[in-house]
Order: sequence, then structure tokens, then C-alpha cells
Amino acid sequence: MRKELLFGFSIMGLVVIATLALMPWGSLESGHVGLLMLALVVVAIMLGFPTAFTLMGMGVIFTFFAYYFRDPNLALTNTLTLMVQRTYGVMTNDVLIAIPLFVFMGYLVERANLIEKLFKSLHLALVRVPGSLAVATIFTCAVFATATGIVGAVVTLMGLLALPQMLKSGYDVRVSAGAITAGGTLGILIPPSVMLIVYGATAGVSVVQLYAGAFFPGIMLAGLYILYVILVAKIKPAAMPPLAEEDRKIDLPQAYENLRKTFSNRVLPSLARGFVGASNAGVSVGQVIKTATVTLLPALFFALFMGFLYSVVTAPAKVDETAGLMEMGVGVDAPAEEVDEEAEEELVEMGANAAAPTQAKEEASPAAEAAKPDAPPAERQPAPTWYWWMLGIGSVLGVAFYSIFTWARLEIFKMLLASFFPLAVLILAVLGSIVFGLATPTEAAAVGAIGGALLAAAYRRLNYQVVKESVFLTGKTSAMVCWLFVGSSIFSAAFALLGGQELVEKWVLGLGLTPIQFLILSQVIIFLLGWPLEWTEIIVIFMPIFIPLLDNFGIDPLFFGLLVALNLQTAFLSPPVAMSAFYLKGVAPPHVTLNQIFAGMLPFMGIQVIAVVLLYVFPAIGMWLPTVLYR
Repeated sequence: MRKELLFGFSIMGLVVIATLALMPWGSLESGHVGLLMLALVVVAIMLGFPTAFTLMGMGVIFTFFAYYFRDPNLALTNTLTLMVQRTYGVMTNDVLIAIPLFVFMGYLVERANLIEKLFKSLHLALVRVPGSLAVATIFTCAVFATATGIVGAVVTLMGLLALPQMLKSGYDVRVSAGAITAGGTLGILIPPSVMLIVYGATAGVSVVQLYAGAFFPGIMLAGLYILYVILVAKIKPAAMPPLAEEDRKIDLPQAYENLRKTFSNRVLPSLARGFVGASNAGVSVGQVIKTATVTLLPALFFALFMGFLYSVVTAPAKVDETAGLMEMGVGVDAPAEEVDEEAEEELVEMGANAAAPTQAKEEASPAAEAAKPDAPPAERQPAPTWYWWMLGIGSVLGVAFYSIFTWARLEIFKMLLASFFPLAVLILAVLGSIVFGLATPTEAAAVGAIGGALLAAAYRRLNYQVVKESVFLTGKTSAMVCWLFVGSSIFSAAFALLGGQELVEKWVLGLGLTPIQFLILSQVIIFLLGWPLEWTEIIVIFMPIFIPLLDNFGIDPLFFGLLVALNLQTAFLSPPVAMSAFYLKGVAPPHVTLNQIFAGMLPFMGIQVIAVVLLYVFPAIGMWLPTVLYR
């Protein structure tokens, strides 16, 4: 028997043995029946039964039993009514509309064939960094996974593209496999993430705030991956040898080569002299202007960004208008007779003097005078100190960047312009519109789907076959997620009807845990569940059990969701259901074994645990941005 199957059956055996040993068979209550249902669902899923239909089937059967013990005559009617209500509730959940749109965007971006260009340009740009191939692989996975959010597609494509090149360059198989599998899973954490949408819909947490909160933890996790790779490359150079000189060579266009030979290897001095002596290098002035425009794009972008930021941070403070508001309670004590007489007098005056200006208009109040258009405009606020620090540091870095900006680096920059920046613009447009409140997640997903189509069209990859495959795969994925929600909703209702939630709550509260101890216990349970189950099953089955307990310990569901999102990264890297390992094994050379892939993933699982600890110790990593933007 294969080791992964033996491990899976061992886990199932432990679940069955624990259920048989701990269940009070002599004094069963309805809550214990709910826990029995939960154990049966876990075992059935591990045996390979479809998760959604297992949840629905178990939920319907145990709901019928719950109603039957109360009133046998209404059991079937109540069960069917509950099924319809729960299914309709899922169908009317507006948040879930974003899932097919984001998935459709991901499939279109995947078929735009950008990943090969992105990987090559990033590899050349990072060639002087230790372990440059692995670093470029993680960076490419992070960017592409963010744009697509489809873990299987990213791991598979990078396995076809990066793994052969890493093995050819002498990289250790375990490090190569770990970098690809760990980098590919970042798409379920870094927004726009389908996992965060599923958690938000399950826990009733704002998806917008989840996106804002997961941004920095996702970057932190990717940074920890890269830091680990660089340290290993420094400590064990043989595991990740540097790129050979012939592979670093970049062929320059003839115009660039002429300018380099005639004037300088650096771009800016060559362009400055080329404006007046372009004929000496055999290059037209138009070519020099075009090259200068591309060269100065980073400086132009930095200037526009700092100008926009300056207008935001120095905007006049908003002052609430209170002029003309009457103090609460004034005039309330007037007798009803006086009010009636005054109202009659006003009606008479309005009928007699309809064409004349009223005395109220002639005698304007001081507050009204102050609100006239000729009032002086509000003064702008001074820019904060951090803005000037950012401007200064950015300017220094810009000068340093252009001082070493050679013609070879310009060619790499053009490659990045053609591969990385279109994706970056699409991601920033989608995330920016969500985070800054310009659009709801559903509206931003629609914009992203259109952007993905435009991106595929720009690279001449948009055709009937691509659209057909993308629509089919989107429908397949969306149907899976929606059926999971229906099954989860019915299962949760059955669990609550049987009293399972109440029993779990009593047991947890009876332990006398502090909030810290509860967080540790819950995260350890989720970490262990990540070994036999996938993230979708953990969220839809177990989050409805954990979420009601948060109020008892004063824990913010948003912060809990960020911890869970980081923790669930292990679901893709932990055997025996480590789907990333199987995705990579499917496209890896025959000599790369599954055990080598598992061994390569283990250090990255440890890094994920460290990231969870860092987020817990420093909650501001995840909570600072939502607090600043929305609270």
C-alpha cells in the first residue's frame, strides 16, 4: 500500500476509534448525534465521496431524524422546507456573484500566455540575487496566482516552465518543488482571493475588509518564502548554483547597441548626447525620443503617484455643516393652540404676499451670510512628515536606479513592461476599486473579467476556443463552490437542530479558556484538519462551528479570518491531500518522486506556521489597513 493511502486510512481509523471511545453510548443526547454526524462526514469525505453531496445527504438524513423525534407527522415537510429555504438563501447571496467573475478573469489571464514572459523577465531582473531562479519562481507564482487565483493552474504551468530549467541549472529537487508548490498557493491568500469570499459569506464578514486585511499578510508570507530561499542559497550554494554567464546574456536591438558603443553603456547619458548627436550613432531622433519615453516611465509614474498622494494627504479637513440646525427640544413646549394660530397666520400671509420676498429672506441669519459663495476657501493641510520621508527616499532610490540603468537593464525593463505591468495594472485596478470603496467586490470582479478579456485580446489569445474553455471551467468551478455552500448550509442547520453547536459551545466554555488559549486551540485544530481535508471543506464545515464562539471570547471575526486564511495555506502543502504536490507530480519528470516533493514542501509549511505566529503577535500586520480605511 502506498504511504499516502496508509496515512489517510490511519487518520480515518483514529477518527472512528475516537468516536467509538468518547461517545456516551448509554446516554446519547441529540447533540451527541450531531457530533456523530460530523465524524461520519469527515470519514466519508476522506473515503472520496463528493464533499457537497455528502454534506447535503448527511444534512437531509439527520435533519429528518431531528424533526421526526419532535413530530413524526411534520418531519418530511419540515425537512423539505428547510432544504428549499437554505438553497434559496445561498442563491440570493450577492457576495457569491463575485466568485464566477473572478474565476473567469483568472482563466482568461491564464490563457493570455503571460507566465513564460513574466518568469523570464523576472529571472533576468533578479539574476544577481542568490537563488535567483527560485526567487523568480516564487515572485512569478505570487503575481500570477494573484491574477488568476487558480492554484492548480499556476502550479501546473510553473512545473512545466520553471522546474525543468531549475533542474537543468543544478537546483536541488526538493528546493525546486517547494518553491513552486508554496508559491502557487499564495493565490488563495493574496486578494482577490476566492477563499476570502467563501469565508466572508460563511462568517458574515465584509469581503472588502478581508481583502484589505489579507494584503500585508500575503506579502509577508511571500517575503518569508523569498528570504528562506536566499538564506538556503547563501548557506548551501550547491543546492542553488548561480546562473551561468551565457544564460545571462541579453541581445540588444541594433539601435541600442549603436548608442551603447558610440556614447555610454548607461542609458541616460547616452540619450542626453543622442539628442544632439544621434546621427553619429546612426540612430534617428525619433528612436531616441521613443527610448527616452520608455526609460523615464518609472520616474513619471513615481511623480504622478506622489502628486496624487500629496493631493490626498493635504486635502482640507471636512467640517460638518451645522448652520441652520435647531437644537433638539426647542419649541416643543409651545401649547397646541399657539401652534395652530401661528400656522393659520402663516397660511394667510402666504396667500396675500406670494409674489413678495419674505422677511426671512431679507433678514439673513449670520450663519447664512457665512455660507455665501464669497466665503474664503478652506486652507489645505500641511503634508505630514512621513510623506516627505517617502518622497526623499523615493528620489534617492530613483537616482541610484538611473545611475546603474544600463542598456541591458532597459531591455529587461521592456520585457517587464510587456509581461508584469499589464497584470499589475489589472490587479491594482481590481483591488484598488475594492479597497478604496469605488466598487463592491462583485462590481470589481466584473471589471476584472472585462480586463482579463482585454488582456487576452491584446496578446492575440482571445478566440472562440479560449472563451469556450474559460466559460466551461468557470461554470464547473462556480457550481462546485455553490453546491458546497448549499450542502454546508443544510449541514449546519441539521447540526444546530440536533444541538451539536450548543454542546460544543458548552464544552469549550466549560474548559475555562482565555481568549489566547482559545485562539491557539482553534488554530491547532484547523492546522490538523488541513492534513486530511481541503480548505473548502474546512471553511464550509467547521467555520460555522467556530464563528459563534468568537463573541464569548471577544475575538474579532475579521482577525480570526485572517489567521484562518494564513493557516489554511497548509491545506495545499500537507499530505495526504496536498493537492499542490499532485499537480506538480503530474507534470514533473519521472525521476522526481512524490516523497521528494513532500520533503520540499515541509520547510515552507514551517514558514506558514511562523507567519501565523507573527500575525498573532503583531495583529497590526493584518488589522492596520482595514482600521485606517473603514473604522
